[in-house]
Amino acid sequence: MTVTGLLTDALAGRLGPSPAELTATSVFWLHHGTRLAGGDVTYRNQYVLVRCGTSFGACAFEADEVEPGLCAEASGQPLATLLRSGPLPLRVAALDAYLASLQPFRDDPRAERVTLPAGTPERRAHARDAAIAELLHVGSGAKVALIGVVNPLVAAIRDRGAECLPCDFNLRRTQWGDPVSNDMHQVLGAADAVVATGMTIGNGTFDTILSACRDRGLPLLVYAQSGAAIARAFLTAGVSALSAEPFPFSQFSADPTTLYRYRTDQS
Repeated sequence: MTVTGLLTDALAGRLGPSPAELTATSVFWLHHGTRLAGGDVTYRNQYVLVRCGTSFGACAFEADEVEPGLCAEASGQPLATLLRSGPLPLRVAALDAYLASLQPFRDDPRAERVTLPAGTPERRAHARDAAIAELLHVGSGAKVALIGVVNPLVAAIRDRGAECLPCDFNLRRTQWGDPVSNDMHQVLGAADAVVATGMTIGNGTFDTILSACRDRGLPLLVYAQSGAAIARAFLTAGVSALSAEPFPFSQFSADPTTLYRYRTDQS
């Protein structure tokens, strides 16, 4: 099972209603920057989002991968059209919307609902990262590959007595000055467990990470805003735990919002 295979199955109608019969009511693009108080890193995130019925799909992307003008062309198209063509982030967002529409997170009996408190960006980010870290079960001395670096998760891994192996395409050092690798194969080869962001689905590296974890029997925890419903489809098929945060994301609100945690027998 791969993301590409899941996309093929969706187009063939093997997962539920034909996406040719569903409409991408709204396709939109978000670009925002965040620097938390006391931090020295500005996170720059860009997302393309697709709405299908009552559900949203999302995919983060790198600069210049998706132009805002694409949204006007894609809005109102059959979901199948978006799944077949266009840049990978748009196809991922469409697949995410399709899977989320089949089973909205709010109706999923497998999910543990976690309410993030109202408050400042710092308070809400701390609560979110603490909720993610609670899914991580590693012993003292374990090496944990963190693919997609978020500094509070680096700290959470270390708080558990484990060694963090950070990897990111855009960051060169953690908040504490630790070097960050840009070679995921390097950290995957040394890891006892893996924590990966949903952004790996949008940049095409998720299948490689999944395969490595399956081959070596490594637990894989995914924390996903981007591609959350896609990551959910891999529970017990390589993903051992998931923190899913569908749109609207916590950073866009000061009010209480919900993320959904999943655990398997492997986590």
